[in-house]
Amino acid sequence: MEKTRETLKIVVVGHVDHGKSTLIGRLLYDTNSLPEGTVERVKRISKEKGKTFEYAYLLDAFEEEQRQGITIDITQLQFHTEKRDYVIIDAPGHKEFLKNMISGAASAEAALLLVDANEGVKEQSRRHGYILSLLGIQKVYVIVNKMDLVDYSMTRFNQIRNEMNEFLNNLGVYPLKYIPTSAFLGENIARSSKKMPWYDEEPILKAIDLFEKDKEISDKPLRFPIQDVYKFDDRRIIVGRIESGQLKIGDEILISPSNKTTRVKGIEYWSEKDKTDKVSAGMSVGITVEDEFFNNRGELISHKKDTPLTGMFFRANLFWLGKKDLVKNKKYKLKLTTQEVECEILSINKVIDASTLETFEDASAVKINDVAEVTIKTKEMISFDEYKNNQNTGRFVIVDRFDVSGGGIIVAADNKELSNVIQLEDYLKNFTKCFNMDISWKGKYGLRVIADVAANGTEKPVTKNDISQRQNIPDVHLEEILFRFVNAGLIKYIDGPQKGYILGKDSENIIIADIMQVFDENLSIINENSIESNIRGKVEDCLLVNVWKKINESINTMLDSITLKDLVQEYNNSNDRQLIC
Repeated sequence: MEKTRETLKIVVVGHVDHGKSTLIGRLLYDTNSLPEGTVERVKRISKEKGKTFEYAYLLDAFEEEQRQGITIDITQLQFHTEKRDYVIIDAPGHKEFLKNMISGAASAEAALLLVDANEGVKEQSRRHGYILSLLGIQKVYVIVNKMDLVDYSMTRFNQIRNEMNEFLNNLGVYPLKYIPTSAFLGENIARSSKKMPWYDEEPILKAIDLFEKDKEISDKPLRFPIQDVYKFDDRRIIVGRIESGQLKIGDEILISPSNKTTRVKGIEYWSEKDKTDKVSAGMSVGITVEDEFFNNRGELISHKKDTPLTGMFFRANLFWLGKKDLVKNKKYKLKLTTQEVECEILSINKVIDASTLETFEDASAVKINDVAEVTIKTKEMISFDEYKNNQNTGRFVIVDRFDVSGGGIIVAADNKELSNVIQLEDYLKNFTKCFNMDISWKGKYGLRVIADVAANGTEKPVTKNDISQRQNIPDVHLEEILFRFVNAGLIKYIDGPQKGYILGKDSENIIIADIMQVFDENLSIINENSIESNIRGKVEDCLLVNVWKKINESINTMLDSITLKDLVQEYNNSNDRQLIC
């Protein structure tokens, strides 16, 4: 039986003027991958038009032959080496390429990024590098082309390599090789160039054979989205399509995001010839499990040792096709494998015009045909993978009302979220220990004193002795508190037959914040010094805000709305006529 040849999909990213078409044409020519007669036909047409033959014309002719009168927005060009077959994914523009890559119409495992040796690293080169970052392509060679225009200078090559490396590394792209070439003259394409003896590594066609192909989808971790659960006689059969990995009877499995574990009891079949104890990626199957769980459509089955990500927040790169702009805080539907859940755009981190690759920070909306870096929040917990690890469970679509309006790939679970709810609960328990009014004895006793005077001094003045007995406040403290309140005008001392204290004019509607200012109190509801730094950071991450600032702002807003009248009401409702503070 003849062994199936390995195929690697590759994309050539670069400006047309940097020699992209020439390079692709040369690769096709040097591997004898062009249709018979193409080279002769192009040479004849070039001569008739008085033009010099160029390898770029071969690509134009090949693509025209592929089109055969129909409109396409992506072309797949094939060539081969001794090791494997290659498919070059090519598109007439950035918009078409990004749309097809993100939506899944095409997918590249590796990339060649072209830079013009004469022009150097310009804005256009940086934008093309950004495309690779956007799509999460890790296997990258940078081709420094048109070396003939700089006299095959090693110094110029090293200068471009250093500059490009610094830029790409900041994007999380780490090129495996930098290859100096002249595609027009065939230098370092199929054979090593004698004009660049200082370069002692492989030419392009040998170097690309060094790309390690991604694992076969069946060799990746198990991902089995539940499509439905059928009740059949006494069995509950879980059905769906295995997106990656393998599954066999007896395997211990995890069902996410509900976090239930069980074992595969059986693999169902219609007829005896279909009976098997093992299934793999691409197969639509039905299984039974040992434990009777209530399983939902959209849950994801995996092995316990290689689990998917689970959470409600993730960062994604998204291509928008909707007629209406994609905006924040609007409800959309997200579909990922068999999961369907309400979602919203938490933040639009960056927008890229897919035609020009111009970028816009802090945009308020994403327009049709734009690409955006966004953070998405789902209404419920979902399970997923980063696109670079598993394309099938790392790709999603967004539905606006009834229309599929965008497609995206998941870059990462958002690091501002702790997806494990149990962990979050533990952190919040520690977090609540940090709550206190941070009020000294003056503040605490002061609130009791003024509430006592307000509640009991309406018909006759209250004496210091009355307050002391009711509130159990030592005399030494009580004298200072009364002195401060009288000076502030919040209470008045009445001298005469009925000596004592009554409430000052208009004091009934005074707010707590103003009362506390009499004692120079800090009204922070959080004592930050009592918080362990790791707890503080984790809680802030969970809640996506500066917790301390937001809570203090909220509490102080609330305190600003609480009046003395409210305190008196609480005082009168208490059993022992004391405020708990």
